[in-house]
Amino acid sequence: MKVAFVGKGGSGKTTLAALFARQLAGHQRPVLAIDADINQHLAAALGGPEGVVVPTSPLGEHLPAIKEYLRGDNPRIGSAAEMVKTTPPGTGSRLLRVAEDNPIYAACVINVGPVRLAVTGEFTAEDLGVACYHSKVGAVELLLNHMLDGPGEYVVVDMTAGADSFASGLFTRFDRTFLVCEPTVRSVSVYHQYAGYARDYGVALSVIGNKVEDTTDVDFLRDNVGSDLLTWMSRSAYVRRAERGIVGPLDDLEPANRAVLGQLTDAVDRSVQDWTAFTRWAHEFHRRNALAWANERAGVDLTTQIDPDFRMGTPAVANAVSDAKHL
Repeated sequence: MKVAFVGKGGSGKTTLAALFARQLAGHQRPVLAIDADINQHLAAALGGPEGVVVPTSPLGEHLPAIKEYLRGDNPRIGSAAEMVKTTPPGTGSRLLRVAEDNPIYAACVINVGPVRLAVTGEFTAEDLGVACYHSKVGAVELLLNHMLDGPGEYVVVDMTAGADSFASGLFTRFDRTFLVCEPTVRSVSVYHQYAGYARDYGVALSVIGNKVEDTTDVDFLRDNVGSDLLTWMSRSAYVRRAERGIVGPLDDLEPANRAVLGQLTDAVDRSVQDWTAFTRWAHEFHRRNALAWANERAGVDLTTQIDPDFRMGTPAVANAVSDAKHL
């Protein structure tokens, strides 16, 4: 199941994404965490050292090789150079599983505690004035387009703050989206913006209240987000220590907050994995990107990359096996 954590900057989405991923890994669930936020703090939230470069190569640094690997023998894609962030899989494409050995994971995934982590990479000085952060997040979109995950397997993505993910079709790649919302007017406004955009695309959206102090905070959230409110985290001494660099074992998390993580897992496991909709939106956003800018850049009609007879999740696709080529 593909899971996104979104919310206003400072709402605690990175902290909750890390807690959720650690909870899954602690129960021996296959999980891959991806830091797709412009502020790359997920490694530290998982228990890695703050301010230290994660000892792995960001996905964006391997984008040409990632494209070549995923292209496989797909006859609709002439070369890796013709692949863009929205290129969907088709017959002959290589697919990814959450837990497997493949050259992408070998190059770009490390263990931070019990959690396997990939990162998009920070926005650097070289990017200023010449690139947008969505060029880095494009690698995540490609991976998720080709990710054949099943029940009991999880990809947990810490997304960019606010509604920035709507700059691409990435927001349609998830089986469950958790919007972390503080009991404040500003945080609720982000919820309304996100929910308004997501409504027309069938996004499965749940709100997690965060930094809740009392019943008035819960009432405020209920009044403003309604039935989308799934659960809430109270103010946490454990989280406060973690934000200061002391990430203790999950058993030290307050029982009520630990129970919230179980509720999130239950919500994800109850989610419907709609491969038909997943494929439909992949094709739709690829078509939009091709017509808007990608055809001109590539010099070919990229809409021909869409394989109308291919749908993720079919029995034939489920037997796909990645080969041993290396990045």
